[in-house]
Formats: sequence, structure tokens, C-alpha cells
Amino acid sequence: MAVVYLTDSSSPVEDRLLERWIVQHTKEPYEAVCIPSSRRQRRHCGDRHRLEELLAEDHTFVPLRVAWLAPEHDGRRSVRFADLFRPGDPRDPGTIIQLLILRLYPDRCRIIEAESASAADLREAWERSVPDSELVDFVQRRAFLALERAERSLRGNRYKVPRFVRKEILNTKAFADGVRRIADEEHIPYEVALRRAARYLKEIAATHDPRFIDLVANGIEKLYRRGYREIIYSRSRLHELLDLGQQHPLVFLPSHKSNLDHLVLQFILWENDAPPNHTAGGINMNFFPVGPIVRRTGVFFIRRSFKDNELYKFVLQSYLDYLIENRFSLEWYLEGGRSRSGKLLPPRYGMLTYVADAYRREKADEVFMLPISITYDQIFDVESYAAEQRGLKKQQESFGWFLSSVRQFRRRFGNIHIRFGEPVALSEHIAQHQPLGRLEVKKLAFEIATRINRATPITPVALVTAALLSAEDRAFSIAELAEEIGEMCRYVTARHLPVTEPVGSKNHDELRVILDTLRDNGIVTAYDEGPETVYLIRTEERLQAAYYRNSIIHFFQNSAIAELALVGTAEVGGGLDVFWKEVAGLRDLLKFEFFFPDRERFIDEVGDELALTDTGWERAVEDGTDRIRALLRAKYPLTAHWVLRPFLDAYQIVADALTAHSPYVEVDKKRFLDECLALGRQYRLQQRISTEESISQVLFSSALALAENRGLLDIDDPDCGDARRRFATEIRAVRHRIDVIEALNATRRVGF
Repeated sequence: MAVVYLTDSSSPVEDRLLERWIVQHTKEPYEAVCIPSSRRQRRHCGDRHRLEELLAEDHTFVPLRVAWLAPEHDGRRSVRFADLFRPGDPRDPGTIIQLLILRLYPDRCRIIEAESASAADLREAWERSVPDSELVDFVQRRAFLALERAERSLRGNRYKVPRFVRKEILNTKAFADGVRRIADEEHIPYEVALRRAARYLKEIAATHDPRFIDLVANGIEKLYRRGYREIIYSRSRLHELLDLGQQHPLVFLPSHKSNLDHLVLQFILWENDAPPNHTAGGINMNFFPVGPIVRRTGVFFIRRSFKDNELYKFVLQSYLDYLIENRFSLEWYLEGGRSRSGKLLPPRYGMLTYVADAYRREKADEVFMLPISITYDQIFDVESYAAEQRGLKKQQESFGWFLSSVRQFRRRFGNIHIRFGEPVALSEHIAQHQPLGRLEVKKLAFEIATRINRATPITPVALVTAALLSAEDRAFSIAELAEEIGEMCRYVTARHLPVTEPVGSKNHDELRVILDTLRDNGIVTAYDEGPETVYLIRTEERLQAAYYRNSIIHFFQNSAIAELALVGTAEVGGGLDVFWKEVAGLRDLLKFEFFFPDRERFIDEVGDELALTDTGWERAVEDGTDRIRALLRAKYPLTAHWVLRPFLDAYQIVADALTAHSPYVEVDKKRFLDECLALGRQYRLQQRISTEESISQVLFSSALALAENRGLLDIDDPDCGDARRRFATEIRAVRHRIDVIEALNATRRVGF
């Protein structure tokens, strides 16, 4: 038995280096066999026949490779932008550069010896995995993968990326069987279907390149530092999660506020020597040159719509199966797209269903979903979001769009905050070997969204905008604003809510700094011609300011619902049964806006809210109207008027527009939303709605989804017209209760 070295060499220089190493490190009989270069695809290698002969005998096979390290910068070896202007890839130099490196920087050259394997073990593994491929090809792929693993211990985990993904998927029997089944169902030749599947896989799959991983990571750092001070996150918490990923596949599910989200998460993983995620991106982002670059850093592109394309769905599922089975981390946005309103959007179930189905079919014994909140003190996208909510068309992604986005970073936006929620184990929600139901996936998605919300920290900017927006067209002095925010801060402290910095320590100078940055970014207007400067949010600024306020309203939603339920209960004389019926009705009305837990936990949470004001609140509700009014007067802060008013005003616009629309004519949703925008502007001029931020396509879409859920778009229902009128009346009644809370808050403000 002899040792057979499988040499992965890209040049004559590497041939000599490997030969010298073998002579120096081997005393027993050996033979060196060249395998096709993993870096120089066209380099001729004529030892295939010899390798086939040696595999028929009882030898031990040891893969060898020469690794070229990147130059060292500040104690870290990585490729920087300056290296773009040097000839060749620092980690894959040409022959002449190899000679120069050996002469000038010999420490950059290392010989990699991978884990050995016997011929018997290789043959057994080949027969078990891909019996329809040739043994020599299988052994060569195994050698490449073993060398990649060995090289990672030298270069770092940030370069742990899959190689030969397309080859491995296309060569599996399961993939071939799936393509054949679809070809038979669609009555097309198998060869045609296989070619189409291979094309789809090439269109989808990421193609990692260590050089681009480094270049993009360095570029991200330069980019975000133009507009932000730092990314604030817990390194210890991140490493806890990464340790979890050593045993099980991880799925990173961040909130989606900005196009910067993926970049900052990609950067902190790179900074902590973690493998890059395989990130799902919309095909609209695959434009030159951004698409080809980000594909090399781990982004894979998915078509926006492929409902009727069974072959495409099968290829996508096969790709995800491969990643999960091999414990590569995934990443996508549960919301689908960026939130234009500031709060978390309803989840999309497509990718979640694919991953849950892979788990159900035992592609992994466990999968952990990681809820992540990415929060910005301020974001550069907010102006375009406000324009889209007013009905302007979304700007098409292109290289020009990308450059204009980069130019936005001339301004200062504060810090970026990344918080990791509690992981969700798929085994707690999905059963293996059982049919996958939509209800299970929906519950899983809502649990993840709830944990993202819980992890989202409250920023000073969110508190300031919430306070300024709570009074329509009113300016605040610094002292008045501090008093307004003080109530919120006491509530935040009592609830132990997550914050980016201590909320109770804001003096007037610190508030002035926050207001000045908001003014510089066009969110706040300052009037300083009087004896003291006062601040307000003008009509045209309200949608932008509402974005920041909306990022924290989920912490106040239960408080607001409790207030409105108390008003409704007081109107009929009291009673706990009445109160909980009011709470259930409000929960149902707002179910397309907020993520509510199951009914039992929700009831407990609403009860805990009122217990902050009075531990005997249930007795007060039973005692009747006077005690309920006393409970409301004692409650601080009052929240319904600024938390729920914008949504209910928008819902009223949609309800009134539906009432005016013929119940016998189908609703064209796009045209209907335009009609709602026009009606909203009319209502604002008539002062029939109180807030400019209610005139929003995002809010109108949620209200229309609720109406559809209640059957109000069913033109075949003879009760449709009356049901729409009842819907409008229901919303009007809730808005009246908001008026009561707002009036109570106004009396406090003037000293009663």
C-alpha cells in the first residue's frame, strides 16, 4: 500500500513547490497524481487514467494544494480596494506574481494537506451518494472539498462557501428523478427539461468568490461610515448564535427597513470571521454591475413570480435542500420588501414554506430561525418612502439608482443597531414526516415577527417624533418636549422595554442635538425668531417623521387598545365581559396592522398594561362608568390618539370609499387605492381626518386587505353594500373613542 498525493496545481511553480514538499515530508513509498486545477480550469492534466488504476488498488489518497494568502493589513489578511489596482488576484496569482511573492513575501505561500482517505472508503462513499457519476470525478470533487476545509483553518471561516454546487445538485439521482417526473407531467422531453433546470439553477445559485467577499466587506465599511458612526451589536450574542450554527443550519431573518440591511449584517459576519449567508434577493436587484458582484458574495436571485412554473419551483427547492443539508446559513426578509411605514410588514410565507418542507423531509434534524432587528437612528430612504406612500411610483433599481443612493451618505444619520431575538426551533412548530399545513407556517411566521418586534430597540429619534406628532400642527419648546417625552420614558422604564441608550437621562442640550439632526435631514422645522426656539413637524414632513414613530408603536399597541376598550365599556355602564368583547373586536379590526400573540397571551398582556396603572383595575371595570373614567384619568401615558389614530383615519377613508363604490361592480385594487388617495386629500382639507400620515397607500392596502378578509369585496354577496356601511360605522365609533382619549390628553396638557 502506498500514499497517493492528489495535487491540485495551477502552474509549473506550484508543481515544483508540491514536489519539494512531498520529498521533504514523505519517507514511505508514494506517487503523485495531478487532478484538474480548481483555479485554472483550462490547465491540461493527463493523469485521469492513472488515478482510475490506483483507485482499483488499496492505497491512501492525500489531497495537496498551494495556498496563496492575501497581504496583511492592520493585522488582518484580506483583499482591499487598493489590491484591485495590482495585477492578479492576491489569493490566486499568476505564474510571474507567484515567483515575486516567493522572493519578496514567502510567508504568503503555504502548502495545504487535506484529510486522507482510503480507496475503499472513497468507493463506498461514491456508491452511497452518486452512483450515476464516475468514480474518478467523485474522488476529484471530494479532494477539492477536503482541501477547501483544510484551507479554511488557515484563512478563516469567513471563506466557508460551497464549491461545485451546480455540479453536485445536477448529479444527484433525486434531482434527475424530479426533473423526469415534471417532464412527464408536462409532456416534454427529459433532455429539454434537464437543460431548462440547469439554466434555472445557474440563474438562481450564488457563486461565492473570496476575493469579492473581502472587497465588498471593505466597501461596506467605507460606505456605512460615510453616513453612520458605528454598528452597535453584541459580539458575544452573535458568537452564541454562530456556535449554534456549528451543529444546525441557521436562517437569519432580519427586519427590512433599508437596502443597507443586508450589507451591515454581511459586514458584521465578515468582521467576526463567520461564513457569509446565502441571501435570497429579488431578481430586480440583479442589474449590472451590482448583481454579478453581490452574487459572488452569497446573494442568490429569485424571480418575483413563478406560481405556474413547476420546474422552477423544484429547482429552487432542490437548491435550498442542498444548503440546509450541508448546514449553510440562509437569509431573507420575512416581510418580502422594505417597510415603507416604519413598522413590521405582514410576513410572506414562500421561502419559509420551502425551508419548513425541507425540515419535514429530514434534510436536517433541526433548523433554527433567527429573528433579527436592524434599527437606524435615521435612514436615508425615508424621503422616497414618503413619496411612495403619497402615490408616486417606486424608482426602478438600476446602476444610476445605486449611485444616487450612495450619494445620500453625505449626511449624518447616527448609529445602526442590530439586536438578535430568541431563536425559534422548527421542531417546536413543524412535525417531520407529516403533511405541511399553511396554518403551521403562518403561526411560525407570526412567532418570528413577534420576536423581531420584541428585539427592536426604542431610539431617541422615535420618541421625539412620537411626541411631536402627538399634537397636530403644534410647536414645542425644548422644555415642553422634555415633559412630553418624560411620560413615555417612565412607561418604557416600567415595562423594561429595549432601548438604544438610557431614556431617562435626556437633558435639554441632548434633546437639542437630536432635533438639530432631524432638522438637517428635513424631518423637523425650527422657528427661532422668538425669544426661544420651538420645533414642529410640518404637514409635508409628517409622513417621514411617522416612519420613526411607527418603528416603536408595537410596544404601545396593547396600551392603546386597553384605553379604547375602557371608553367603549364606560359607554354601556361597565362590566368585564363587555371590556373583553371590546378588546377582541379591536384586535380583529387591527389584525392586518399588528402582530398579536394567541388570544390567551394577548388577554394577559392587556391585563398587565392596566395593572401598571391600578392593580385593582378589574374591580374598577365591574363597578361602572365613574370608576372606569377615574382609571383612565389615572393612566399615564395616554397613547391611543397617537398610536392608532393614523391607522383608523386611513381605514375610515377606505370604508367610505367602499361604501360609495357600487357593491355590484368588482373593485380594481390599483384604481381604488388612487381613489382613496384623492378622498384622503379631500378629507384632510375638510378636517375630517386629523393626520397627514393617514393618507398613505401602505395603510390603505392594509385596510383593503381587512375588507377583503371580511368579504366586503364579494360582489356576489347580496349583503355586501350593508356590510360595507356597517364596517364604516364600526370604524367611525372607534375613531370617536380616540377623540375622547385625545380630549382627555389635551386637558392634561393645559393643566386640568
